[in-house]
Amino acid sequence: MGGAKNSSFQGFILMGISDHPQLERIFFDVILFCYLFTLVGNFTIILISHLDAQLHTPMYFFLSNLAAVDLAYTTSVVPQMLFNLWGPDKIISYGGCITQLYVFLWLGATEGILLVVMAFDRFVAVCRPLYYMTIMNPRVCWQLAATAWLGGLGNSLTQSTFTLQLPFCGHQAVDSFLCEVPALIKLACGDTSLNEAVRNGVCAFFTAVPLSTILISYGYIAQAVLKIPSAEGRHKAFNTCGSHLIVVFLFYGSAIYAYLLPAKSSSQDRGKFITLFYSVVTAMVNPLIYTLRNKEVKGALRKLLGKGRGEW
Repeated sequence: MGGAKNSSFQGFILMGISDHPQLERIFFDVILFCYLFTLVGNFTIILISHLDAQLHTPMYFFLSNLAAVDLAYTTSVVPQMLFNLWGPDKIISYGGCITQLYVFLWLGATEGILLVVMAFDRFVAVCRPLYYMTIMNPRVCWQLAATAWLGGLGNSLTQSTFTLQLPFCGHQAVDSFLCEVPALIKLACGDTSLNEAVRNGVCAFFTAVPLSTILISYGYIAQAVLKIPSAEGRHKAFNTCGSHLIVVFLFYGSAIYAYLLPAKSSSQDRGKFITLFYSVVTAMVNPLIYTLRNKEVKGALRKLLGKGRGEW
């Protein structure tokens, strides 16, 4: 990496909203609140999924995986983000930037694949209920979860490696809150056409294929749900699937906006807001969506807080 080979190269400067210093304290408070809520919400999901025997099902196994991804996803960027917003020092070391880039891309892609796996789980539960436990046995669940984590790692290795081959020629000011591919490519002083092509190809694959698969699955799910004779059964199925679809559209909507739309279609400030949204907000609202719209999760929470009649 050209810039890194310079002996005077110490790291990058994450600009964030340094051009609006009066807003930094406000952003610090908001992001800190979101991060704490993310930690509490996702840790609670993992805890109740393990403690409540009624939640020992494939659906909650994948939900706890999603919560673990969200915990690590935000932790890979938010502490550094808060540090930069708190004071005048905006520097992130070269090693820290590399680590953040690899981990952020890995976990982001892992979450996208997990959402596909969760859609498949819902498809089997609704469309093949008699064979659900046979198809979604523990071995298959672990294999699907491993596929998500390994698939995300493959995405990270591909994009990060190509990005870090670019010559930065001493350019250090990253116009973003974090070390992400689009912002780092803008620093390059050489030809970035190959990097742009790889980024667009990988992002299109990890967006179009999973999102299409999810939408097709829910097309079949909708047909099956409408055939359920019980109104209560239809409501329960739509409620569970609705929570997942909200998370899907939040995640993929922000990812498409940030990585696939042309840069000229949005201002830099709007792009930074989207970066904050998919790196901070989505991980916070995921447990909120599943908790508020799911009676089983709310029941498990009441038990955990000692307000239920039953015991663990």
